[in-house]
Amino acid sequence: MSAVLVGWGHTPFGRHDGVLLEDLIVRAAREAIADAGLCAEDIDAVWLGHFGAGMVPDAFASSMALGADPALRYKPATRCENACASGSAALYAAVDAVAAGRARIALVVGAEKMTGVSGVDVTRALGSASYQAEEAGVSFPQIFARFARAWEERYTDPSDAMAAIAVKNHAAALRNPLAQLQRALDFDFCRQVSDKNPMIADPIRMTDCSLVSDGAAALVVARADMAGDFRRAVAFRARAQVNDLLPLSAKDLAAFEGPRRAFEAAYAAAGVGIQDISFAEVHDCFTIAELLSLEAMGLAAPGGGARAVMNGLTQRDGNLPVNMSGGLKAKGHPVGATGVSMHVMAARQLVGEAGEMQLPRADLGLCFNMGGGAVANYVSILEAVG
Repeated sequence: MSAVLVGWGHTPFGRHDGVLLEDLIVRAAREAIADAGLCAEDIDAVWLGHFGAGMVPDAFASSMALGADPALRYKPATRCENACASGSAALYAAVDAVAAGRARIALVVGAEKMTGVSGVDVTRALGSASYQAEEAGVSFPQIFARFARAWEERYTDPSDAMAAIAVKNHAAALRNPLAQLQRALDFDFCRQVSDKNPMIADPIRMTDCSLVSDGAAALVVARADMAGDFRRAVAFRARAQVNDLLPLSAKDLAAFEGPRRAFEAAYAAAGVGIQDISFAEVHDCFTIAELLSLEAMGLAAPGGGARAVMNGLTQRDGNLPVNMSGGLKAKGHPVGATGVSMHVMAARQLVGEAGEMQLPRADLGLCFNMGGGAVANYVSILEAVG
């Protein structure tokens, strides 16, 4: 244990018309610093997770967090970008700096403003996170449709399980006041293609897709030996980053090999197995991604992910509750904020501050944040201190 999470902040996710990227960053940063019981003077350095890719004109956003308080002026600030895992990239960079002794206390903010441009422009921006030499012009729904079709060709049709994942995550979001889409959906609506649920990229329906969102989340990271100085703290039992090749053509699309290796590395470092994990927040950018994540984490054998979903293993009362925040599917997916948001949601569960989302058992929490088509993979195992 080299670093602990001691404060957190989180804006509502959704469409924030008239709100700038800087406004979101400042709001989350202020909340996290106050939540930790600190003054801005106590912060040694700042890291910002922000994908950008033309969705806002702000390509140089790292110092925006300094606007949260005059005392942050002249602090070092760095922007991290790793596609939809930019938030985890920023968090891990901050933890590394604290572990190395370069900072005692760090501020991490993940933020994205996506709704200020057209849907076409958002699709283009997100598509830039794919392998342009082979996949230029291919949207991410089309990319994850390839994963779904590959899984179906090897095993069986995942459509029922994908619909069940959407239903579960929408039900969970009803308990999360910060979630973007707090509306229950039933299985028949999610399963059937209709005018209100069109096919986006076969077999990906609209209800299988995460949301275009604005939002920010923030964390305060402190040296582990300082944990007793705060009213509560959450520690990294383990963390692992595994990057895989960028081209889809270089990978087995019926399996999440990069994520699987990240999960295995985290379990080994923590000295635990999947049976020890209390709950998980995973990267359900599309419902097929959650299904493949269940197999990668070892909850189900290869080909068994759909059965695990349909048998209720990932429900609130199941063996491993997954995405009880609503996940990217219903909580929202402001891409630079997502990895930080996952850790905020997990930390709140572990210290009993999750409100209506609170689970009766929250000993070890797992976060899996992914950039691209299973390219940049971050797995954290978290536990409360004391």
